[in-house]
Amino acid sequence: VSTQSTGTQLTQVMLRATILVSPALARRFCARAAAPVNVAIVAHVDHGKTTLVDCMLKHCNEDHGDRAMDSMNQERERGITIMSKVTSMAANNVRFNVVDTPGHADFGGEVERVMGMVDGVVLLVDATEGPMPQTKFVVSKALSAGLNLVAVLNKVDRETSDCTRVENELFDLLVDLGATDEQLDFPFLYASAKQGWCSLSADERTETMGPLFDTIAQHIKPADYSEAAKHPFQMLASMMEYDTFLGRILTGKISSGAARVNDQVHALDMDGNVVDKGRITKIQAPRGLSREVLEIGSVGDIVMVAGLSKATVSHTISHQELTTGLPAPQIDPPTISMMFSVNDSPIGGREGSRLTSANIRERVQKEIENNVSFSIGQNPDGRSESTLVMARGSMQLGFLIEEMRREGFELSVGPPQVLLKRDEKGNKMEPVEEVFCEMSENYSGVVMDALAIRKGEIVEISPAVGGRTKIVARVPSRTMMGYRAEFQTSTHGSGVMYCTFHDYEPYRGETSNVRRGVIVSTDKGEATTYALGAIEPRGELFIPAQVPVYEGMIIGEHAKQNDIVVNPTKTKQLTNMRASGTDETIRLTPPRRITLEDAMGYIQEDECIEVTPTRISLRKQHLDPTSRKKSARGR
Repeated sequence: VSTQSTGTQLTQVMLRATILVSPALARRFCARAAAPVNVAIVAHVDHGKTTLVDCMLKHCNEDHGDRAMDSMNQERERGITIMSKVTSMAANNVRFNVVDTPGHADFGGEVERVMGMVDGVVLLVDATEGPMPQTKFVVSKALSAGLNLVAVLNKVDRETSDCTRVENELFDLLVDLGATDEQLDFPFLYASAKQGWCSLSADERTETMGPLFDTIAQHIKPADYSEAAKHPFQMLASMMEYDTFLGRILTGKISSGAARVNDQVHALDMDGNVVDKGRITKIQAPRGLSREVLEIGSVGDIVMVAGLSKATVSHTISHQELTTGLPAPQIDPPTISMMFSVNDSPIGGREGSRLTSANIRERVQKEIENNVSFSIGQNPDGRSESTLVMARGSMQLGFLIEEMRREGFELSVGPPQVLLKRDEKGNKMEPVEEVFCEMSENYSGVVMDALAIRKGEIVEISPAVGGRTKIVARVPSRTMMGYRAEFQTSTHGSGVMYCTFHDYEPYRGETSNVRRGVIVSTDKGEATTYALGAIEPRGELFIPAQVPVYEGMIIGEHAKQNDIVVNPTKTKQLTNMRASGTDETIRLTPPRRITLEDAMGYIQEDECIEVTPTRISLRKQHLDPTSRKKSARGR
């Protein structure tokens, strides 16, 4: 190569030589030569985001698998994405950094915090269902961040798909959300992530995901970093994880300059205060499902940086000569809270290894560092052994409680409470959810009655595919707690329901008690078949025989509205007299299994959940019946 060759000519010559040696190496070389395109995959839950990312990895000859991005145990068990994750792949001589985001409304904070490090979004919509509540949420966040969209209609291989209707609904949604003319000029693609193909026409089927990469490269352009490259290093941390050997690892997009190993950096909050200082010990970049160690991180790229011990999400990592932090994405405030306390039941402390209030509070604070949607509130009763945890929804809190349970924690969890606030005139305001229900038209009347009892306002009723009915309503969040299980029962398991936060609206008043009373134990011991056989006709049991119980523990649901107390440890008195006939064998109906999510929606103000590594049970907050009566008179 001549020494007079330009940089572009030199790159082309090196590329030709690399192609002759290794096509895979050439693909990575091309990806590094051009600025990366950073995109986020956003969609409603179950519309196929993670499956689409699997197909994109396969197309680029990267390691892939079945829902490879869902690496957490609970993600695979629940079948949903909980935490945002970033991967990288190369196609068409361009490197694409792809962020897989959650689709459930409770984890919307994961979507909000990654909007600052992407150049655009790929909006995935089910070709049958069309835009759903969470679709509206993620689109509004993308539009407010000034990002352009590429719309992909997924599952077009289904017989029930209706691409024309969904296209019109999606365009109307963007218009209603105030999209600019440039944002409204977005392309439509048609795909079947399950079958692994994408095309430019609804009537055409291809064999690869090539059209998706081509369209992203054409319509989502990375920013011009020529001027930013001249400034010192600066990066906004959008994700955080912990490694046993490296310590904290912060992920974000480099906004200016370049990050080099051994550089002295500091962390700034949004007010410019220094919260941490250190040295960059390692730089990594995502490459498929693995990571590549770098010596230098370039501007515009998404990298993982290690070396700081206190910096966390929303902090700016920068060269020490900079004193101003980058603006962090605005995160919607929490709408629900739960009280985490020490497990003080008579049989507590036998299973877990982390039992104290200090352990619980430390674990919650650790979660807050990584998940900006969580926060700790002011304890209303001033009890130092309790921690008030605030979040975006009950599923998000349930995820945290389940993680703590698996880590060996024992704790007592109070009922979820909505966070009320006052407007400028002092009027009480409460969070309201937009509820989407779809069920067979035979059950629509039952669902509408249940929503009306819960102070809901019907916004839309329309027919859906297959003789089903779609109902959209706005219901107070406090009245929706515990309704999901009842909805599945009333629709015989055929209904689908999604809830997403709508807005704060004037308080709609008290509701009647929609739950029946409970059966409470009066003695400590082991439940017997003999005693449960006599209790079962009075309601539905939550426990089988031969399990430990204690005074104040809830063992079932009463058939009437009032609570009753029983002795589940009672045994049959043995005598020397032989019965004239054989004793009847007692056969108990299998008890209702209460999951953590069921329990969170079931308990009322004077009850709580006992969570241990091996069991989840319900109990009264005051175990002694006399104390319960005094507390009820005080309320």
